[in-house]
Amino acid sequence: MYLNMQRQLNAWLFWICLLAGLIPAWAEAQQKNSSETIPPARSTYMGRRIAQAMSYHGADWLVRPTRESEERPSEVLKQLRLKPGMVVCDLGCGNGYYTLAMAKQVAPDGKILAVDIQPEMLHLLSLRAESEGVKNIEPVLGTIVDPKLPKESVDMVLLVDVYHEFSHPQQMLAAIRHSLKPTGQIALLEFREEDRTVPIKPEHKMTKKQILREYSANGFRLAQQYDGLPWQHLMYFEKDPNWISQQVSDKPEN
Repeated sequence: MYLNMQRQLNAWLFWICLLAGLIPAWAEAQQKNSSETIPPARSTYMGRRIAQAMSYHGADWLVRPTRESEERPSEVLKQLRLKPGMVVCDLGCGNGYYTLAMAKQVAPDGKILAVDIQPEMLHLLSLRAESEGVKNIEPVLGTIVDPKLPKESVDMVLLVDVYHEFSHPQQMLAAIRHSLKPTGQIALLEFREEDRTVPIKPEHKMTKKQILREYSANGFRLAQQYDGLPWQHLMYFEKDPNWISQQVSDKPEN
């Protein structure tokens, strides 16, 4: 109960600070409230080079007019099969390209937990939400090791071209696993590394083989997949009940 009250208070503080133009102060306060110890960032993980996270300065690319023809997000939203009343997390929400659309699909009783590590992205999202009159979005300032999601409360965590940028993939996947309901799933979108015609830098693409390797090592199993998108894999993962957690070093790989 305390956690829920704290989250509601944080959400109210966000909107108050937004109206007052104090988003940086809100973000600083949230970071100070965190007592977590963040280990050194990895440069590679299980043989894969970790890509640099996209800055909010490039947020316009997320809402480019050609995105529908290039990635077909409308088809992604159809495949997610969201229903009213669901609690969905858009992890790495950016300026809310998917957040706003999903919020409308889960309304009126559902909500979207919009998580990002950049307060500037949450600010851009809030401006778009306000302009469209969307109110069932809860902004969450996460960290590079913890998305700050409540325990076993999320129906789906959507990861759109962001997992490959996690500097601490083990910690993040553990936190996501902790947040999912027993029947909850991860919906993972990643640009296809197998396809050389996909015009994205190699470090920002992943193969299915690599995805399966990393997710199975962190307590997930493939539930289903959809191969009908122009550039991306769409893979759904659920908790693997037979998985046994193993102690893994937090030291960055060479």
